[in-house]
Amino acid sequence: MSAVQEALDVSEAAGTSSEVPEAPERAVAADMARRSVLFAVPLLVGGALGWGWPGVLSVGLALALVLVNFGLGAAAIGWGARLGAGPLMAAALGGYVVRLGIVTAAVLPIRHHDWFELLPFAVSLIATHLGLLIVEARHVSASLAFPGLKPERSA
Repeated sequence: MSAVQEALDVSEAAGTSSEVPEAPERAVAADMARRSVLFAVPLLVGGALGWGWPGVLSVGLALALVLVNFGLGAAAIGWGARLGAGPLMAAALGGYVVRLGIVTAAVLPIRHHDWFELLPFAVSLIATHLGLLIVEARHVSASLAFPGLKPERSA
């Protein structure tokens, strides 16, 4: 069966074309949040072993910032996509700069507190961002028939 026929079968099974499709960027961001558990457990354990509670709190803050970062990115891209190509590009670039500012604004006021450790925070922030992007790249569909995540294989 061709990919076009599979896409037609899926669209017929989904119903009429007047239905609003699920936003693929939201599905990808939700899947990234679900997969973040793969990174959370080892990083939190590493933070606890190396730095105690300050390490755990710093790693937890980094993980929360990563999930907020990807969620805001998905929201910005979804907003821009509804408006057109120009606003989509502006939302992607402008949203990136704003999200970098949010990470910076979250770290600057707390960097000198006793409970904050910079090394586990930075390692967790970088490893989780890159790791989730690499892992998620295997699960994202590059097909117009299935925007967003690849469909699950049936047995």
